[in-house]
Amino acid sequence: MCGIVGYVGTEQAAPILLDGLAKLEYRGYDSAGIAVSEDGKISMKKARGRLKVLDELTHGGQTMSGCAGIGHTRWATHGEPSDVNAHPHINQDESIVVVHNGIIENYQKLKKNLEKRGYEFVSQTDTEVLAHLLDYYYHGDPIEAITKVMHRVEGSYALGILFKDHPEKVYAVRKDSPLIVGKGQSGNLIASDVPAVLKYTREVFFIQNEEIVCLDREEIHFYNVDGEEIEKESSKIEWDVNAAEKGGYEHFMLKEMYEQPKAVRDTFSPRIKNGTVEIEELGMGAEEIKEIKRIFIVACGSAYHTGVTAKYIFEEMAKIPVEVDMASEFRYRDPLIEEHSLVIIISQSGETADSLAALREAKARGAKTLGIVNVVGSSIAREADNVMYTWAGPEIAVATTKAYSTQLIALYLLSMHFSKVRGTITEEELTEMIMDLNRLPEQIEMLLNNKERIQRFANRYLAAENVFFIGRGIDYAISMEASLKLKEISYINSVAYAAGELKHGTISLIEEGTLVGAVVTQQHLYKKTVSNIEEVRTRGAFVLAVTNEGNTDIEKSADYVIYIPPTNKYFTNSLAIIPLQLFSYYVSVGKGCDVDKPRNLAKSVTVE
Repeated sequence: MCGIVGYVGTEQAAPILLDGLAKLEYRGYDSAGIAVSEDGKISMKKARGRLKVLDELTHGGQTMSGCAGIGHTRWATHGEPSDVNAHPHINQDESIVVVHNGIIENYQKLKKNLEKRGYEFVSQTDTEVLAHLLDYYYHGDPIEAITKVMHRVEGSYALGILFKDHPEKVYAVRKDSPLIVGKGQSGNLIASDVPAVLKYTREVFFIQNEEIVCLDREEIHFYNVDGEEIEKESSKIEWDVNAAEKGGYEHFMLKEMYEQPKAVRDTFSPRIKNGTVEIEELGMGAEEIKEIKRIFIVACGSAYHTGVTAKYIFEEMAKIPVEVDMASEFRYRDPLIEEHSLVIIISQSGETADSLAALREAKARGAKTLGIVNVVGSSIAREADNVMYTWAGPEIAVATTKAYSTQLIALYLLSMHFSKVRGTITEEELTEMIMDLNRLPEQIEMLLNNKERIQRFANRYLAAENVFFIGRGIDYAISMEASLKLKEISYINSVAYAAGELKHGTISLIEEGTLVGAVVTQQHLYKKTVSNIEEVRTRGAFVLAVTNEGNTDIEKSADYVIYIPPTNKYFTNSLAIIPLQLFSYYVSVGKGCDVDKPRNLAKSVTVE
């Protein structure tokens, strides 16, 4: 997720902005820019690439002399990474400039309305809409203009704003995207996160949703959405710099796990409109969706596991046959792709070598292709016929958590949309699923808040040499991801098995004290999986069960039970995986492993 910095004070702003942005590099970005009020105008410099490019362009900020400014590191969402799409964005007469974190969901509608009024756009971003909308509402009072924009805009945002008419002030506002204010000795600051301000102050204000702030050299004023001034109390930051760069979390992985509720919401909320699922970027009309005869889902690692989940959902709900392939196998098995086939390529980075090669193979065979990726402008995004973004934001830890969760959401939405178009679910069923989808962020947060109990359990298995996970149907897909998480960050030999396969060889590996994680969320398979639990338990296994609330009789068969709240049977992966992510994390921490950068692994596998 992008980084925002702003400063107004007695010192030159640009070097402070660059320094603050450097402290936010961990957040991930593909371009950067700064704007400064100087000599009666707003000067702006921005560049694609690393912050070093911008630093060299401005000679460390020395070429920009003003004492008030804003800066931004951008992770591309709307529009590919480029100098033009980089923030800040400015209105036509260069009197208002904006930096923005978040997603403006209704920007297309706003853009059309502004174009009718003569506004011209130069970028592909949703953020440029904000600069022009502020211009439209501005009549001398910045707070009034900002509040009017807030009433028109839908989505999430943290904004830093400069007005040429008010050269010694910086304005900011937030909704669902983080923003803090720092009160310093030589001036005041805004930032997306604490690391950017620690060099200058440890006294900060945490801005709440729909609050506005105006900073000058000496004072900070806060306002609500109605433009009424409010009082806020500051907090003193005690974190050391290294911890603060992770937002107070010990590791990026834990931080990213806690970002899952927001990432999940950001992925589905723009695609739920008027009580139904609308996927505008799909590029497929109703007739084309009805003609689909087969879906191929191709991916690697955790993305492959989301595909396994999707197979069960598409086949049962949309009545479409689905094949799921590891990308490294798909391109070499001479796949039989018939007419009216859809090939879905899933990749967090959009640059995974095997997945990219599989995409090219599918296109060469005449298939319609859809990329589900997180990185705008990545190779898969560019080369697929259409792309569906997951909006997870940058994920720094090698072991994926929030990217996995958002890929699941994208596939849920896709299957719901296809089922609606093909008439395989009723309007009532779709409405209920949307309601359950809307509950997921809160339910995920609730499970994350149960971390202490899971940590205590994980500490008992730091010396484990072999761990097994079992499940049936979607539960088997969950087991595969749980097993991968554990092995990749704790180096414990962990294997997932379809529970029904136990007697075909696997059960011979069970001995006294072996930990078996059993996932039991599919009610129609509940009794069969409980029977498998009893089989391994009688052979000495210690069983950790993850199941639905209400299945309390499982406590007779399992040694330790984690309950997930009620949801649609197709969505249980989104909840059951959370305690299993936490389990893997705390085992890794307890063993002293490098949680964020496990040995031999890379975040994006760009070679075969």
